[in-house]
Amino acid sequence: MFSFNYDAGASAVTVWLVWIAVFVSLFVLNEISRRNKYCGFACFIVLPVVLSILWFTALGDTAYHDWFHLAKVYSATAGCIGFWCIRFVGGKRSDGTRWRLADNKIALCFPPLILAINICEAVARDFQVGNLYNGVLTRVEENNQVQNLIGGSWNYMNGIAGILNILTITGWLGICIRKKTDKDKSQDMLWPDMLWFWIVAYDIWNFAYTYNCLPDHAWYCGFALLLAPTVCAFTVGKGAWLQHRAHTLALWCMFAQTFPSFIDEGKFAVQSTHNETALFVVSLLALIANVLVFVYMVYKAVKAKRLPYGKDLYTDLAKYKEVKELAE
Repeated sequence: MFSFNYDAGASAVTVWLVWIAVFVSLFVLNEISRRNKYCGFACFIVLPVVLSILWFTALGDTAYHDWFHLAKVYSATAGCIGFWCIRFVGGKRSDGTRWRLADNKIALCFPPLILAINICEAVARDFQVGNLYNGVLTRVEENNQVQNLIGGSWNYMNGIAGILNILTITGWLGICIRKKTDKDKSQDMLWPDMLWFWIVAYDIWNFAYTYNCLPDHAWYCGFALLLAPTVCAFTVGKGAWLQHRAHTLALWCMFAQTFPSFIDEGKFAVQSTHNETALFVVSLLALIANVLVFVYMVYKAVKAKRLPYGKDLYTDLAKYKEVKELAE
């Protein structure tokens, strides 16, 4: 699936060590930004403003300027800012009662909306690549970026998988805030209805997307970047996968925009083999996984006689209850 740049002096050991360093860095930076609201403010409001000025001035000749990379970095950052506001914005009314953005149902529609937009961007790109580069491996050079792309049935399968992934986003209004404890004062944005099976289906789909449309970046942005928030959501940051995903994605996109040569050139750059069988199999797995989650969602909705959107759907599952116990 991947080819290491042995001609430039790379070895399997050094490349894996760099991959581990990327994974650990993303995990640690997410921990820093989620556990302290001021660090989160600095990472997702102050830092993007400073870097944006650099991307369009001093780094204008190297930073990515294609629509997808720009949409990704700014939509991920917008998600981080929105989630930060849901977690921390509040105040006192004139009558003395307190209010919080986290208690506003309209505000709670923002997380699923920004998630759906993020997925739609990738779905559109999958269909675009499948249409433009169908059956022919093409070197594409545009907006300071070089990618070798080959389109095929895998793009359309994965595009459909992405649409199903959007349709299976449930329990929007069940989003809540993690209660403070001596061990964790993060006030994470918990989403009890977003359980492991949806997260795994998303990860498979997103990896397939990166392998299809960002093939020479997929080693880092499709492998390490996806694993970091998932490991956090299954360990120290249970129930807050979307928040972890937004944090790590925004941080990675800012890094990639600023230092594109890290993943495009040199001995630590890892390229795809562009093997059509691998492309097909990965996208087929993504489609199967998301079909299964969709079927399960419909089954649970019919059995419970409730719509899968808005109110929580998986309230009878042990993992749902585990996350719910962490909430205020």
